[in-house]
Amino acid sequence: QVQLVESGGELVQAGGSLRLSCTDSTDSTSQHTFTQRAMAWFRQAPGKEREFVATIGGTGSTTSYADSVKGRFTISRDNARNTLYLQMNNLKSEDTATYYCAARFAPNPSQRRLAYPAWGQGTQVIVSS
Repeated sequence: QVQLVESGGELVQAGGSLRLSCTDSTDSTSQHTFTQRAMAWFRQAPGKEREFVATIGGTGSTTSYADSVKGRFTISRDNARNTLYLQMNNLKSEDTATYYCAARFAPNPSQRRLAYPAWGQGTQVIVSS
């Protein structure tokens, strides 16, 4: 079973920045294995459905974003460290949510939630206005 551990969520003022991290801490995940997995960030605000934020392919060369975060968020990965990142700049109150990282067992990225069988526990981001 893939174990994903997120960190970096906290309370921040509107206009501020945060960087979220997600590490694949599974014993059986080698660097090669990690590069075979596309990764993504999703978020869920209270009372709302979980929504796509950003995705990145296994090599890191392909990314895509939700329109609501394009130009403000950057997804990246360090395959040597089995770690995924989400740099969030110019945060807005509507970015307040629990952020989840997810992994799929294929290197090509997807914006579909059902494409990701492995999920972390989430990290909470609260943006105060």
